[in-house]
Amino acid sequence: MTALVSGAGAPPVNPWFAEARATLALAWPMILTNLAQTAMTATDVMMMGRLSPQALAAGTLGHNLYFLPIIFGLGLMLATSPMMASALGRRQRSLRDVRRTVRQGLWLAIAVCVPIWLLLWHSEAILNAMGQQPELSRMAAGYIGALQWAALPFFGYIVLRSFISALERPGWALVIAFVCVAFNVLANWALMFGHLGFPALGIVGSGIATTLASAMMFGGLVLVVTLDRNFRRYQLFGRFWRPDWPRFFGLLKLGLPVAGILTFEVSIFNAAAFLMGLIDAVSLAAHAIAIQIASISFMVPMGLSQAVTVRVGRAYGAMNAEAVTRAGWTAFVMGVSFMACMALLMLAAPHLLIGAFVNLDDPKNAAVIAMAVSFLACAALFQIVDGAQAVAAGMLRGLHDTTVPMIYAALGYWGVGLPLSVALAFPFGLAGVGVWLGLFSGLAIVSVMLIGRWLNRGKLTSFSA
Repeated sequence: MTALVSGAGAPPVNPWFAEARATLALAWPMILTNLAQTAMTATDVMMMGRLSPQALAAGTLGHNLYFLPIIFGLGLMLATSPMMASALGRRQRSLRDVRRTVRQGLWLAIAVCVPIWLLLWHSEAILNAMGQQPELSRMAAGYIGALQWAALPFFGYIVLRSFISALERPGWALVIAFVCVAFNVLANWALMFGHLGFPALGIVGSGIATTLASAMMFGGLVLVVTLDRNFRRYQLFGRFWRPDWPRFFGLLKLGLPVAGILTFEVSIFNAAAFLMGLIDAVSLAAHAIAIQIASISFMVPMGLSQAVTVRVGRAYGAMNAEAVTRAGWTAFVMGVSFMACMALLMLAAPHLLIGAFVNLDDPKNAAVIAMAVSFLACAALFQIVDGAQAVAAGMLRGLHDTTVPMIYAALGYWGVGLPLSVALAFPFGLAGVGVWLGLFSGLAIVSVMLIGRWLNRGKLTSFSA
């Protein structure tokens, strides 16, 4: 069939348009939620900069150390989404399967937090071993000591967000995220600078504020899934302590490759920043601006990736080959089209974007601005392939296909992207532009391999898609 009947006497609705509407309805709250969570980190950094350059340096150092294990844990939590979506695709009222996945997702959150806490508890020693300045390491360790407790409520929030998204009602997560961003700003202001009768705790206060905001995010979704009649029938927290080892290890099997993909991708961008630091301070500053702009635009394909995991997962659970195809390609076209528009904007108006980060009229910024313009031209190159690999990974995740994409990520990012960045930057003398061209090459290779696997997806399923 090429059309769906929308009602008696109503004109037929093209199924591709219907899929586009459903994808957008699911994706836009996810996109805004991702932007809100990014805004929370940006708020912390901006307010640290008002303390002192040393506080900003220590906070940045601490956040980078904290971020990598958190990204790994996030990948594990994301495994709950395709598992719930496919269960709902098989049977719309699959209460027991969904409940089991949520419970064991929360168990997995607790399990992964224990080693993360043990690792971060020794953050000062780790930073000193990496050759960082002792005073910065000490300050960063104080910040991490307060921030590390945010991990558990954050992971719990991701599990519950996956639950309401699998039911295609992600709006509550958006509302709660924006409320908590506002709370984080207020708590940072009070605890970092000593307002409203609180002591001035510096960057330690920022860690406390973020932990409190994360706890609010999780607590808010707990209230929603407990009180909303559409959610409470799942009784997610009933018999919470009852083990379900097959589901727990099933989540672990599905989630470890997802965690690997995210870790490989994030770590190569961390390595790129390190390479920029080896070149000079101007390159590092310009890179920070360009990568922040690219990261903001990436929130859209990231949200579409989360949405397409649900849409493909539900079609996969229902064993509907046509719906799998429509869901995947619809989100893919949306993501690539948006990133193409962002690429044009980066090429046409780079100074407009850079001006949000530095004063364009200050002569001291001239060298950074000029280099940031050249980096944005490179960023425009990889916008499309970055969007393609993000959405394609979500499409395959909906089919529970995560292990091979992880291998692709390792090969593309660390087998090709990073070595090429080093070679182009130093032996070939392209400096910072060479680093960005290496990143583009890694992303392009991963996106091509993921799309190729999607085109051969019939081998991944028991039905032809």
